[in-house]
Amino acid sequence: MFFRASFFLFGLVWITMAQLLAQDEKEKTTALKDLLSRIDLDELMKKDEPPLDFPETLDGFEYAFNEQGQLRHTKTGEPFVFNYKEDLHRWNQKRYEALGEIITKYVYERLEKDCNLKKEILPVDATEDEPKSFIYVSEDALSNPDKIMVLIQGSGVVRAGQWARRLIINEDLNSGTQIPFINRAKEEGYGVIVLNPNENSLEVEKVSDPAKKASPDASDEPAEKRERKEERENKKKKDFYEKYRNPQKEREMEHIPIRENGSPEEHTLYAWDYFISKSLAKNIFIVAHSYGGLSFVNLMINREAEVKSRVRAVAMTDSVHNVWHQEASKSIQDWLREVQRSTS
Repeated sequence: MFFRASFFLFGLVWITMAQLLAQDEKEKTTALKDLLSRIDLDELMKKDEPPLDFPETLDGFEYAFNEQGQLRHTKTGEPFVFNYKEDLHRWNQKRYEALGEIITKYVYERLEKDCNLKKEILPVDATEDEPKSFIYVSEDALSNPDKIMVLIQGSGVVRAGQWARRLIINEDLNSGTQIPFINRAKEEGYGVIVLNPNENSLEVEKVSDPAKKASPDASDEPAEKRERKEERENKKKKDFYEKYRNPQKEREMEHIPIRENGSPEEHTLYAWDYFISKSLAKNIFIVAHSYGGLSFVNLMINREAEVKSRVRAVAMTDSVHNVWHQEASKSIQDWLREVQRSTS
């Protein structure tokens, strides 16, 4: 009997202790969750971040393309290093993007100087003040009576003359740019038109409008009370981040669409109407990469008869087009099966 009472008492004590421990753990978990809810991880990642000021030239970055078209450090000869600063992913990404913008300009120079292409401004009737895009064309792009080749890139940060920025930086110019295609086409007597489907808007710094006021709070709480509450919340945030370096504020940007070229699909259609279709060439050949394939199918849907009468072959490389999702007609699907060649 004594044994049973002792066992019962022990069990009761054990259960009570377990409940207390569980309650303690619960309180710790709640406190931890509360702490984490007040931590902005993005802000913490900016701790001790160097200024987002980067060189504006390849020389400034101490990089150059060698004879093989590979990007190499001018002092060490090493390939590009993304993680230039450990544990600062955002800063490294911004540095990579800044280098990418320089490479875009470098490729433009190569198209003009090495490939002898010229820039054509879009829209063709653009005023001096409105946003503009452009494409590149060879001298005989519109006058070649036999054949022209049209290059349509995929989506993203790449611009005219590029297939993939990553390949340009990590591999070489021949892998990541359209230059080998352009040179080969010209050698074989093609006129060349290089589209620029991702140049869809002009990026400008957003100007804040002081006249705009925050929308009034829908609650019945008096304005004075809300202001005091906001002051307290702001003070909490300030105190919490006091030990951390003030994060760098990025400029707030806005995009002004380019007329009739506000998307890759619009751009491809515009280039067809004002350049490709006006070429004297009886035979048009298309190379469309990734999203470029989707833009071409969209062109087919809108200019089916014209495209069928002029385009002799289409090379789709890693194309993301979908004839069913894009609602291409059966006649378009049948035609594509005859002239399309796909690679992945």
